[in-house]
Amino acid sequence: MSKVKSHFEFSKGQRNGIFLLLFLILVFQCVYYFADFSSEEALVNNEELKIFKQELDSLKLVEIENRKPKIYPFNPNFITDYKGYTLGMTNEEIDRLLAFRKQDKWVNSAKDFQRVTKVSDSLLEIISPYFKFPDWVTNPKPKPKYTYSYTNKPKTFSEKQDLNVATAQQLKRVNGIGEKLSERIVKYRNSLPGGFISDVQLQEVYGLSPEVIVRVTNEFTVKTPKQIQKININTATIDELVTIQHIDYEIAHYIIEQRTLREGFKSLDELLKVKDFPVKKIEIIKLYLTLN
Repeated sequence: MSKVKSHFEFSKGQRNGIFLLLFLILVFQCVYYFADFSSEEALVNNEELKIFKQELDSLKLVEIENRKPKIYPFNPNFITDYKGYTLGMTNEEIDRLLAFRKQDKWVNSAKDFQRVTKVSDSLLEIISPYFKFPDWVTNPKPKPKYTYSYTNKPKTFSEKQDLNVATAQQLKRVNGIGEKLSERIVKYRNSLPGGFISDVQLQEVYGLSPEVIVRVTNEFTVKTPKQIQKININTATIDELVTIQHIDYEIAHYIIEQRTLREGFKSLDELLKVKDFPVKKIEIIKLYLTLN
């Protein structure tokens, strides 16, 4: 006990030192809490501060603008509920447009859009610059003027002109035949030694639709057909068959194979049963064939 007690015994000088230390600590705490250690007020450049605030405000405006929904060009015929809502349209205005489109009708101008939807002038002024209609609506091409000739009855063979001697200028009189097609017909005809064999060869001219071919044959026909030696389909060899337009060695082989199975063709239409036969060219191929 005496040993433990000895640690808490101080001399008079030590006690005075402890009291002095406590006093100093108390003084310094008071000074810390109550004394003002702040330096003099810092100098501020008001001009630079003003410029900085202006830059900050500009950046805020740019950020606000970037966060706004962007509108890209669009066809107003395909506005959905969500798209209409983002544009500022009411539900009634959107419903009117959707009901109009269900009738398979189209809006072709900003005025049409306002007439159908009944949007306000102010909203139309905002969104109409973004309307994008198809080119055929905004820039319609002028319709070509054709000279139609109506007759009560089709022309007879003698009344028609010879297709083998017709000029490009004469062919252009047919509805649907322009400069390029007329020249293409004459060029193809001249590439055939002796010209056309039959009217059906017009099918070989690129760009001629079946309707235009009918119009051509109403005015023209082959009166001086090219004379050819037809090939007997039941005796022809492969080498003879490949001389016919649209028949290659493979198809010629299949023709002879089918001919053997049938013990001879009874009709040229039976060629349609031949493997890989060019069905769409049957009328052209038949020009060069015979059964005898």
